[in-house]
Amino acid sequence: TPEYADGGYTWWTDFLFQGMFAATAATIVSGAVAERMKIGAFMIFTIIYVGLVYPIAGSWKWGGGFLDQIGFYDFAGSTLVHSVGGWAALVAVYLLGSRIGKFKNGKAQAIPGHNIPIATAGVLILWLGWFGFNGGSVLSADPALTSLTLVTTCLAAAAGGIGAAVLSGILYKNLDLTMFMNGVLGGLVGITAGADQMLPHTAILIGLIAGGIVVLSVALLDKCKLDDPVGAIPVHLFCGIWGTLAVGLFGELAGFDQFMVQLACVGITGVFCVIGGTIITLIVKSIAGLRVDEKEEEDGLDIAEHGTRAYGDFSIN
Repeated sequence: TPEYADGGYTWWTDFLFQGMFAATAATIVSGAVAERMKIGAFMIFTIIYVGLVYPIAGSWKWGGGFLDQIGFYDFAGSTLVHSVGGWAALVAVYLLGSRIGKFKNGKAQAIPGHNIPIATAGVLILWLGWFGFNGGSVLSADPALTSLTLVTTCLAAAAGGIGAAVLSGILYKNLDLTMFMNGVLGGLVGITAGADQMLPHTAILIGLIAGGIVVLSVALLDKCKLDDPVGAIPVHLFCGIWGTLAVGLFGELAGFDQFMVQLACVGITGVFCVIGGTIITLIVKSIAGLRVDEKEEEDGLDIAEHGTRAYGDFSIN
């Protein structure tokens, strides 16, 4: 109807847009549990978590709930989307356990991805998609605010990649492309809470710090023996927390009071998601089990779970 959202968009547009936000929370978990979780168990978890935990947490701010009333600010979901998915990923990884061969003699072993060029293309697609994620969150065609949001989003992404590459180079004496790519994503997650409020130089600073957080939190997870194949927890949880707190440091209402509101709301959301995610994961474990067996994991889940090879074997015997 013309009255919906003051005529800025329709109910159907809103439904599609918000549905994609909800799906994002689920995809964050999928990367963290890759290569050892049953597809059926993951789907059951996703339906319950995205159907219950995500909308309740989101309503506390975007539905005019108590987080909104105490002044919490999260423009496009550093906490309400990314850390909601990140907390669930952390719980699932802890309860699921690491992949076979990930940790030997207490040390993390690198298990390389199958195709770095395709992974790079995926990051570029995400970078492009984030313009819709953040730009669309303006919820109008306001040219000034939309333009600022697009610029801060892009600058933070670029800075995140640079921050991760530089710190990774200092610590490990190499320019790890996968770390650079996760730095880009970390910068995007970090700017998401305040993309409409930041100046360009502030967006660059937020991105640089987010890139560094990615590198350090990857190392932290390895020390804690938590196996996250794609770095979903460093990118979405740790950088989501940082981006939310950055609003209290650099946003329009920056100051001690706003920072403490942001911090408290990060904590409240985290406790709710950890409790909810743990209950759901344990229920799914009791009903369907979480992990494939060892033989299926070693053969590959493309064969065991989907009945087909992801990569055809064209050799002639």
